[in-house]
Amino acid sequence: MEHVEQTPAARTVLESGLRELSLDEALAPRLAALAHLLARWASRMNLTGHRTPEAIARRLILDALALGAALPTQPTSLADLGSGAGFPGLPIAISHPSCKVLLVEARERRHHFQRAAVRTIGLVNVEARRGRIEEIEPTAHQVVVAQALARPIEAVSMMLRWVAPGGWLVLPRAAEADPLPAIPGLEDVRTTRYEVPAGGPSRSLWVARRPLDASSGPVVRTGRPPDL
Repeated sequence: MEHVEQTPAARTVLESGLRELSLDEALAPRLAALAHLLARWASRMNLTGHRTPEAIARRLILDALALGAALPTQPTSLADLGSGAGFPGLPIAISHPSCKVLLVEARERRHHFQRAAVRTIGLVNVEARRGRIEEIEPTAHQVVVAQALARPIEAVSMMLRWVAPGGWLVLPRAAEADPLPAIPGLEDVRTTRYEVPAGGPSRSLWVARRPLDASSGPVVRTGRPPDL
């Protein structure tokens, strides 16, 4: 990891949140480096409304880590569609180093930040790909997340191209969001709730699994079978 100048506030918030999530506090330095790098870029371009490393740690990184802890499986491959500045994908990649993470983002500045973060933090398990989700060639993953992609039903339609048979579609939503209507052809559909640490908000998480007998697309090879 390249040196990124840090202040104590973001790291303190992250260490507290990691303890709440029962995650290794040794993750804090890399997560803090991400918070400081994004704050530095955000001072020059509009990547996020959060401008300080502490706010980024509290509002973006801990939110992503809580989502990662609430996933229905320990992923070996994950696609983050419409990932913006790399959330939730980058924190999930840091907290799940054996998981191959793909960030898909169409906007140029956000894509450039993702690549800078991958290089600076030394994330060998992350690929940043630029393009529109519905236009570029998909690669199928065990878990597909879309945090702010489109209206939920439209998002699910886009996500299906990217999920392997037997894999999971994951939509983080506000705690008070209306239930999604039934979607034919999916299994194990459920909605759970989780809490963002350090006084963060409650969230709901809609998950569903693509049947194993669904027609398959190109699958990301992870070296071992999915833990489903």
